[in-house]
Amino acid sequence: MLTFNNNGIYCERAGLYIDPWRPVKNAIITHAHSDHARYGMGSYLAHHLSVPVLRFRLGADIQAQGIEYGEALEVNGVRISLHPAGHIWGSAQVRLEYKGDVWVVSGDYKLQHDGITQPFEPVRCHHFITESTFGLPVYQFPAAQEVYDDINQWWRANQAEGKNSVLLTYALGKAQRVIRHLDPSIGAIYTHGAVDNLNQVYRANGGHLPETIRIEAATDRKEINGAMIIAPPSAAGTPWLRKLQPYRVGICSGWMQLRGTRRRRGADRGFVLSDHADWEQLNTAICETGAENVYVTHGYKASYARWLREHYSLNAVEVETLYTGEQAEDTADAEQTTGSDESIQ
Repeated sequence: MLTFNNNGIYCERAGLYIDPWRPVKNAIITHAHSDHARYGMGSYLAHHLSVPVLRFRLGADIQAQGIEYGEALEVNGVRISLHPAGHIWGSAQVRLEYKGDVWVVSGDYKLQHDGITQPFEPVRCHHFITESTFGLPVYQFPAAQEVYDDINQWWRANQAEGKNSVLLTYALGKAQRVIRHLDPSIGAIYTHGAVDNLNQVYRANGGHLPETIRIEAATDRKEINGAMIIAPPSAAGTPWLRKLQPYRVGICSGWMQLRGTRRRRGADRGFVLSDHADWEQLNTAICETGAENVYVTHGYKASYARWLREHYSLNAVEVETLYTGEQAEDTADAEQTTGSDESIQ
């Protein structure tokens, strides 16, 4: 029912694409990260919580329809529904059924609950399209609460030494997740403009976060003392960041699992926190689908497809896509930050 071509993942029967990377007439979007939701589609269908982010990032005038999880549409005999992916708020798996044949396009997903996103829902199917961003056994992520506790302890320690804490994390999804678990009794929480923009979208659509202050509101650097500052990775090494000294820099990423990654990225501290599935989560999710045919996209796709064939006897193949996983999810955030954040003196 689904094929892969130069535009994306195509359902010819229904005349639509899932997460296309080139302009097409009809697109279903799994989530609003920039590598899965691109400009130029004739129409967009997504979970209703993704629609406001799509309008913010791609333009208020785009033709976009939002539906609820489990709500079914039928297009030329193909029954289509969205199901929770657990990746970021509004993220969805796309289920397509035609004459009893079921395909699921997972987009990006995780099984670890984050307090922001509706948890991943296993969907039984015959064909499952999966990412493999962290598809190696070395990626075994710690419990999320342990990471949140470590972040708050790091903030307290930095504050005791008279330093700000700058935490670099993707502005859409992970930033709201981190902010939700910060302890506001420690001090003030400031945000880069890119993060604040999406916090506003999140709050306007029913999301709850501790109080945050857009960094441009602080016209004097002395106002910011021992604070937590949430910024996208694109802020690293910029004049904007240097104006916040003295500080220590932390990074939230699944890549922090590898020794040396923090050092190469110039951070003082790395926190292993990802909105993608780690090794165990990938295997659990795929087994729970019951799918005999698995199509492995971005990440360690060759080695992971081989693992699925050898250890689970699945018909697993690797496919080429233009998705990037946890490598470039802050691209759109950097492009949509106003210059007024340079007002810090």
